[in-house]
Order: sequence, then structure tokens, then C-alpha cells
Amino acid sequence: MSAKPIPGTPVFTGAYAMRGYALNKMCYSLNAAANRAAFLADEDGYCAQYGLTPPQRAAIAARNVAQLIEAGGNVYYLAKFAGIFGLNVQDLGAQQTGVSVDEFKAKLKAHAIHNDAVKAGRLANV
Repeated sequence: MSAKPIPGTPVFTGAYAMRGYALNKMCYSLNAAANRAAFLADEDGYCAQYGLTPPQRAAIAARNVAQLIEAGGNVYYLAKFAGIFGLNVQDLGAQQTGVSVDEFKAKLKAHAIHNDAVKAGRLANV
């Protein structure tokens, strides 16, 4: 079975993972409260410790999820970064897809309802 590509979604390959290694490592470090405080106190210095590339640094400064993913970020690590600003994965998904959080949640709910209907045999899988 061949999956359909999702427009604007990069394929996560080994090379892509390596490109995002420093960014993801930095985001993972934000699990620790002391690291979150250090990031907030000196964002540029904190990013420099991890050797982020200029595009990664620009995406961090812009708080732009699509740019962070394009720069090699993995959404599960990016959630650690977003958490500093009170954002969750649904907030990230909304930003990534260009809709409001409520619209994103509605899309998720509609998709779940559709999948439940397919599984129950009430709809053909399209």
C-alpha cells in the first residue's frame, strides 16, 4: 500500500533526522525546568550551546512550527519547546495547517468520526 504524500509535509528520512539533530536535542533539553529558565533568560545563548543553524535559529525566534519542521524539527520534540509558551500539540497542528485551534480540533473530530464509521462498515474507506 502506497501512502499519499501530504502537501507541505516533509518525508522524515535519515538525512532529515540528522539535519534536525541539534534542534531536536535542544528542544528535548527543555524537559528540565532549569533548562527552560536558562532558555527564557538567554535564548540566543541557549540556542548557541546546541549549534543551531541560522534557519533553525530564525524558526525558533519566529516561533514558526512549519519553519521548525522544515529545519528538521520533530513535532514531539518541538512540543517541549512550545510548552514553554503554553502551547500543546493541537496548537502546533493548527499553526502547521494554517487554521485556528478550534478548526483543527473540529478536523480531528470529523476524521475520528469518519474512521469510526468506516470501521463499523457504515462507510466505504475513501
